[in-house]
Amino acid sequence: MAVWDDVVGQERVTAQLAAAARDADALVTAEAEGRTGEAEGRAGTPSGERGGASQMTHAWLFTGPPGSGRATAARAFAAALQCVSPDRALGGAPGCGFCDGCHTSLVGTHADVEIVRTDLLSIGVKETRDLVRRSSLSPAGGRWQVIVLEDADRLTEGAGNVLLKAVEEPAPRTVWLLCAPSIEDVLPTIRSRCRHLSLRTPPVAAVADVLVRRDGIDPEAADRAARATQGHIGRARRLATDERARARRAAVLKLPLRIDDIGGCLKAAQELIDAAGEDAKQVAEDVDAKETEDLRAALGAAAGTGGRLPRGTAGAMKELQDKQKRRATRTQRDSLDLALVDLTGFYRDVLALQMGASVPLANDEVRDSLQRIAAGSTPQRTLRRIEAVIACREALDRNVAPLLAVEAMTAALRAG
Repeated sequence: MAVWDDVVGQERVTAQLAAAARDADALVTAEAEGRTGEAEGRAGTPSGERGGASQMTHAWLFTGPPGSGRATAARAFAAALQCVSPDRALGGAPGCGFCDGCHTSLVGTHADVEIVRTDLLSIGVKETRDLVRRSSLSPAGGRWQVIVLEDADRLTEGAGNVLLKAVEEPAPRTVWLLCAPSIEDVLPTIRSRCRHLSLRTPPVAAVADVLVRRDGIDPEAADRAARATQGHIGRARRLATDERARARRAAVLKLPLRIDDIGGCLKAAQELIDAAGEDAKQVAEDVDAKETEDLRAALGAAAGTGGRLPRGTAGAMKELQDKQKRRATRTQRDSLDLALVDLTGFYRDVLALQMGASVPLANDEVRDSLQRIAAGSTPQRTLRRIEAVIACREALDRNVAPLLAVEAMTAALRAG
């Protein structure tokens, strides 16, 4: 299958990327044949079939709401840029999905495709300088040096300034692919030097189809998960395959019925925080011990977790512990934010029932609860409750203490 098959519900974007990949392929092929000047002069018409400027550029910015597949689109484009299928010589489009260039790019093992994602709260100057140094290198064996930065919105201001120069004056065969939720999440000086592609939330039917086709999920379960997550591909897949995720979501959807008094508000808030903390703890158990032991072995510690570290290596261990602490903080926040998104969807369904809107309910499996809340409230109060959840998410983004922010939210939900 072509590399674009996993980019769900983004036909306009994939058409632009496919055209750019074709022009990029023509440019590299022309350079290899010694026709560099000619290729640069007419890069937009590599086969003589169409006029206009080249669709290819050195820096791209993919934006879209969570679950829109912006990182998937960037990785697919990276694979198409590295495509070495022989069908290209016969007029085939780059991005076959089967050749060595496509396959290794998609699985993350291509020597000239660097995929950068972070499980920390931010990307700092040190990591960005490493990327900039890499971007100055010529491709080791592929057709382009491609750097996919999946969390460009997490660049610190200093890191963004380091990146700016590389994006402004890139090496001849280097391509930057930046991903962020919105264009405002990237420094103006960087986004002004990128070609912007805006992705939309995929249709529910398209998400359900890809879960059935690619992941082998039962059609009914796929449809239920896609509807519950309102088109968020990653969350839909997790919900359809992870029993624990379904249990957590079910617990969140019961919260509106448990906040009849202040005691219930405080208890519900504490349970949300505890559940998010459990997620962070599980990630730590799965990853931290192995990371620590690997680093100890690399530093030359004696065998076993109690082995003494060589002199002068304590700083490296402290750096790893700080990284693990930051990752736990982000995991907790992400888990909590996911619960708040589900809560917003619940009140969205309540509002739909109150207004008599003919839209499918995202949480149809708890229709009785939705009808109960809808009957005992008004659309105005429901809107205030949605605003309270949004305010909680914004408070968490500003580093307000999670328990304090959630307690304020549950109290506001009770008051309506």
